Amino acid sequence: MEDEAARNPAPPASVSVDDAGGTRPSVSTVAGGGLGGGECFELSPSGVLKLQKGDITKWFVDGSTDAIVNAADEQMLGGGGVDGAIHRAAGPELLEACSKVPEVLPGVRCPTGEARITQAFRLPVSHVIHTVGPIYDVDKHPEVSLGNAYRNSLRLAKENNVQYIAFPAISCGVYGYPYKEASRIAVSTAKEFSNDFKEVHFVLFSDDAYKVWLDSARELL
Repeated sequence: MEDEAARNPAPPASVSVDDAGGTRPSVSTVAGGGLGGGECFELSPSGVLKLQKGDITKWFVDGSTDAIVNAADEQMLGGGGVDGAIHRAAGPELLEACSKVPEVLPGVRCPTGEARITQAFRLPVSHVIHTVGPIYDVDKHPEVSLGNAYRNSLRLAKENNVQYIAFPAISCGVYGYPYKEASRIAVSTAKEFSNDFKEVHFVLFSDDAYKVWLDSARELL
């Protein structure tokens, strides 16, 4: 598979003056990730954060150093939303691989805030990283658990030589996490790994989520 990044290199971010008189990398429209256009922010001289709207199961870069993140539940046996979509696109082999992940407690393969990795099977990427976000109204410290979900996914990706990674809006579906709070945690955690990845993507399914993530990226990057 041809390297998508080679065909569509991220443009260097220029610098603009913000309302407070400081500077920040400007936003550029980019193509890539198997989904078409999006918005690009510089994380470091060697890494960018990209926002795209679309179906994360269709995202890819090179099929060898790329991974998508699945917003799973603790059983890791598939479910609704993005979890179900990823399982359907990956085929039954993904469920079989997930079922072989050891349980750490009865019925729990991946506790909230942790991450596990499998092959991606029929998906165009090389790996799927499964993480469990918090249920917003149930978790006593949802901001800690959500930060851990992003952070542990990025650590696991780094350990497995992933250079390109794409996240959905973890916990923002039936788990009820407000977009604004979730987006700030997501972008801030990605900044912690600014020198570790060539591209960190957030692939948002809805217009509303995309707009909120874009606003947070503009504020924080």
